[in-house]
Amino acid sequence: MTQPSSPDPRHDGFVRVRNAREHNLKGVDVDVPRDVIAVFTGVSGSGKSSLAFGTIYAEAQRRYFESVAPYARRLIHQVGAPKVGAISGLPPAVSLQQSRSAPTSRSSVGTVTTLSNSLRMLFSRAGNYPPGAERLDSDAFSPNTAAGACPACHGLGRVHRTTEALLVPDPSLSIRDGAIAAWPGAWQGKNLRDVLDALGYEVDRPWQELAQADRDWILFTDEQPVVTVHPVRDAGRIQRPYQGTYMSANRYVLKTFADSKSQTLRAKAEKFLDSAPCAVCGGARLRAEALAVTFAGRTIAELARLPLAELAGVLASADDASETARVLTDDLKARIGTVTELGLGYLSLDRATPTLSAGELQRLRLATQLRSGLFGVVYVLDEPSAGLHPADTESLLTVLDRLKAAGNSVFVVEHQLDVMRHADWLVDVGPLAGEHGGQVLHSGPVAGLREVEASATARFLFDDAPQGERQVREPAGWLKVGPVSRHNLRDVTVEIPSGAFTAVTGVSGSGKSTLIGEITEDLAGVGRLVVVDQKPIGRTPRSNLATYTGLFDVVRKVFAGTDEAKGRGYGVGRFSFNVAGGRCETCQGEGFVSVELLFLPSTYAPCPDCAGARYNPETLQVTYRGRNIAEVLDLTVESAAVFFADDDAAGSVLRSLRTLLDVGLGYLRLGQPATELSGGEAQRIKLASELQRVRRGHTLYLLDEPTTGLHPADVEVLLRQLHGLVDAGHSVVVVEHDMAVVAGADWVVDMGPGGGDAGGHVVVAGPPGAVAGDSMSRTAPYLARALGR
Repeated sequence: MTQPSSPDPRHDGFVRVRNAREHNLKGVDVDVPRDVIAVFTGVSGSGKSSLAFGTIYAEAQRRYFESVAPYARRLIHQVGAPKVGAISGLPPAVSLQQSRSAPTSRSSVGTVTTLSNSLRMLFSRAGNYPPGAERLDSDAFSPNTAAGACPACHGLGRVHRTTEALLVPDPSLSIRDGAIAAWPGAWQGKNLRDVLDALGYEVDRPWQELAQADRDWILFTDEQPVVTVHPVRDAGRIQRPYQGTYMSANRYVLKTFADSKSQTLRAKAEKFLDSAPCAVCGGARLRAEALAVTFAGRTIAELARLPLAELAGVLASADDASETARVLTDDLKARIGTVTELGLGYLSLDRATPTLSAGELQRLRLATQLRSGLFGVVYVLDEPSAGLHPADTESLLTVLDRLKAAGNSVFVVEHQLDVMRHADWLVDVGPLAGEHGGQVLHSGPVAGLREVEASATARFLFDDAPQGERQVREPAGWLKVGPVSRHNLRDVTVEIPSGAFTAVTGVSGSGKSTLIGEITEDLAGVGRLVVVDQKPIGRTPRSNLATYTGLFDVVRKVFAGTDEAKGRGYGVGRFSFNVAGGRCETCQGEGFVSVELLFLPSTYAPCPDCAGARYNPETLQVTYRGRNIAEVLDLTVESAAVFFADDDAAGSVLRSLRTLLDVGLGYLRLGQPATELSGGEAQRIKLASELQRVRRGHTLYLLDEPTTGLHPADVEVLLRQLHGLVDAGHSVVVVEHDMAVVAGADWVVDMGPGGGDAGGHVVVAGPPGAVAGDSMSRTAPYLARALGR
């Protein structure tokens, strides 16, 4: 009897990775079984995302694109081939990465889940039209298309307008003294004033003494007259006449709010705008023709405003007997069912995605994947528990189990200990971050990690000792927030202690972020306010760790102060890669050039002239302590601290480096592009930038989920800094789901009890021990466990 041939290694039930070298991975070999929940973990920056996303998912995507026609490939954004020797046994992959919602109010729950498409089709094909009305295409029921949008508000449902009282808050001032608060600052504001002066308006009389007709023209005219301006001469400065164009305050504010790319300028313009529901559509966002069509006695706008759980009930009770209506309503109810199963039945289709938490958005994407019914796929998820309360994490684990039971593999990059414990297979990357990481310490069942001494994860995963209750600080005073009526909050008032560490908790959608969003510098007792969020520190490779922290300014001064630089006449600007002079002009200071390969993904190659150094040869000839500017930028924070250690001239450099080390970012390179940083790293860089400042007076630090994306070992480092701020007399308020952080707080505000309409209340507020014993709180049992009760 002949022996069967050995099975094809590609079909032995494992994804086998050989010699992975993406980012900091050091020639990694790892085998991960298919058809399991496999969790990739390790400290922040250890290389786990480089392995799961940068290698496994990137290679699966590349292979899929190989099957697409070359011409079509040119139209698809491709990530390129990962640095890996070989991967076998790799099925097709779907990526669900952790990302904040789209910044536009036109993106909604309905568009994210594609439920809006089905509802529009239902109205188009099975709606009740007025007698004689022409049947409308589904696009006519969308506020985001020209066919459907209300012409008065362009489908936004609200109109923004200015008033004299908003534009001129102090009418006793003259125009020269700044009566028109909405005008821009600096030269542009002076220019508008001088243009008005040239037009014959009285800029030195108090605003309230001007004729109403003049005031209306100055603030609201759509005219843009051009006149010759003769600026007031300053001593020693020659100021020639020029042609100046006038723009009314109303026109300037509306234009800035609509067109400006600067978030700061848009926020300033918004202060001078009054928002009201559109008078034409009543806030429904659609044309009258679409709003005349009904289903189950309601318009599409009325159905889109209902919570999804209630919408499913309306669709189920609809008495339309047509086959078309039955098919479309059955599809809608099935789609809504997967969303409500994930605990999101309180959301409505018209809820704008910018108002959703990261956890809500992630679960909406998961619900869409559950409906797809794919089989034999690798789902690669980026921290699906981010932004989730422990109660929500339990329903998430149920969904992951369902994806696995449907015949898929689920690869999860995760720091949450309960998700790790639930895994079938654990891949631990480390031992530390950056150049000290990039190795697989363990790949196998979860229990096997207990024996790995080098693992930072093992210490937390198998430490069952509760942290116990700590002595809480006495507050220095109280800060009153509210009453707040916004989103699901109705007349909510809460008191937060100053000089203490406060944690705001509650299930996803309970109103936590809405509540802390009401804390501003205008509130009595706040003093200085610092908001540390996870938004990127820059959107291009030109922005990096050194430029954001101000470190680069000092380093450039150090180089400009060398004898070699002085002898050549090189100033500080010579050592910037963002301006002409010292940079390499071939790559414009980028360090690389893009090579267009038509139907293959564009590839980036080191610049042929500077070999990635970013500077021209003359600039690189200037050295400081044996290194040129490019070599210094290539140092890690840790190495740079040693390099500058005994140099008095670089004192402020050392201060910046030490604060970066204190928040656990010693592994990052000084010149590391902002585009390569995670949200957690960006947040800690912002915190480090703040910590290095000399603080005077009381400061309130506001952090929204600061532990998102952080390994428990990194959370320890971060908390040390935050508690240090409180010990120095400042106040810290965090929105947080990590019970280890909440247990260590002085005061806890628990929102809820549920999400959406079932939330929006302060369930309980007090020290952690008091909150842990509250029977109404969904946080209490998890907090009690962390406290060892």
